[in-house]
Amino acid sequence: MAKRLMPLLNRVLVEKILPPSKTNAGILLPEKTSKISSGKVVAVGPGFRNKDGSHVPVSVREGDTVLLPEYGGTEVKLGDKEYHLYRDEDILGTLHD
Repeated sequence: MAKRLMPLLNRVLVEKILPPSKTNAGILLPEKTSKISSGKVVAVGPGFRNKDGSHVPVSVREGDTVLLPEYGGTEVKLGDKEYHLYRDEDILGTLHD
C-alpha cells in the first residue's frame, strides 16, 4: 500500500537533493564541497489563519526547488524514501535556473 503524507497548516514536505559525489572526470568530491542545501517540494499544507482570521497561504508550490537551512526540519521516512518536513517560514528561498 502506497503512503502519501499531506502536511498540515503551513508545513512543507521536501525531498532533499543530494549533491554529486563525483565530477564528470571521475574525481571524488569531499562531503563539504557543496554547502548549498536544496530540495524539491513534494507536498504543501493549505496554510494557516492569522489573528484576524484571514487565510495565509504557503509561499511555495509543489515542484519548486527550495534553499533549506543547514539544520532543522523533521525527518520523515515513507517506504524507502527519506523526506524532511519544514515550516513555510523556515525555508530560505526558491532556486530558479
